[in-house]
Amino acid sequence: MDITEIITDALLDSLKLLPFLYAAFFLIEFIEHKAGDKLAAALEKAGRSDIGGAAVGAALGCVPQCGFSAAAANLYAGGIVGAGTLMAVFISTSDEAVPVLLAQPELIGTVWRLLAAKMVIAVIGGAIFGFLMKAAAGHSDKEHFDEMCTDCGCGDHGIWYSALRHTGEIFFFILLVNLFMGLVIGFAGEDRVSAFLDGMGIFAPFAAALAGLIPNCASSVVITQLYAGGSISFGTAVGGLCSGAGVGLAVLFRVNKNVRENIIFLVYLYAVGAISGLIMNMIWG
Repeated sequence: MDITEIITDALLDSLKLLPFLYAAFFLIEFIEHKAGDKLAAALEKAGRSDIGGAAVGAALGCVPQCGFSAAAANLYAGGIVGAGTLMAVFISTSDEAVPVLLAQPELIGTVWRLLAAKMVIAVIGGAIFGFLMKAAAGHSDKEHFDEMCTDCGCGDHGIWYSALRHTGEIFFFILLVNLFMGLVIGFAGEDRVSAFLDGMGIFAPFAAALAGLIPNCASSVVITQLYAGGSISFGTAVGGLCSGAGVGLAVLFRVNKNVRENIIFLVYLYAVGAISGLIMNMIWG
């Protein structure tokens, strides 16, 4: 295991997220300090619509970058988008799966099947999650925003500086997560992860969904490569990739102080991945 390579990869993976993180925090600062109550209300209404918000989140999550899931987690913590929208982003996030498939000419046609499947699952899963969260004991998204901006000095500086400060704090946290996961995978070895998934049989979607929860783009690479090599079925791959939200979950646990709510996101995301993979395997074999 090359420690230098692990550190370099962790740093590069984290740096790729910077534009997404800064854009998210800048939008939050702009809405709070410049845009006024009417624009904020319009954005909140669009982002919290169960079906509409889930559809928008699912579409944006399909872009092959794990950075958007981190940005969406910040927008949720800032009270701009609802739980259903964020869940749709998490489910549809593709990470490195798309470029890995595109790099293999014989599997290019699979990309559209993958994105279509994840899009449908994300819209349905996100809309249901949003409805359930609203039906449960209500929580205030605006309250999250107030907590995030308390004592940060946002009012004393321009929005550019405030957004940069928040971005730096979250970037450091993401870097630590990527470094830790790189060390874990480096010690365990991708071959062991592959063997674990390969030997699960009918329960493979449950194992793949568990592997997908790893807050690192490496999990999507392993799952996609296993599918490309014929070790797992398309349904199992979809299940694992549906639960793979990149570093989005890690960021959610960092910026959203409601731990119980974060755990609900985690459990629901795993359930969606495992169940969707199982159903797809039962239908298509």
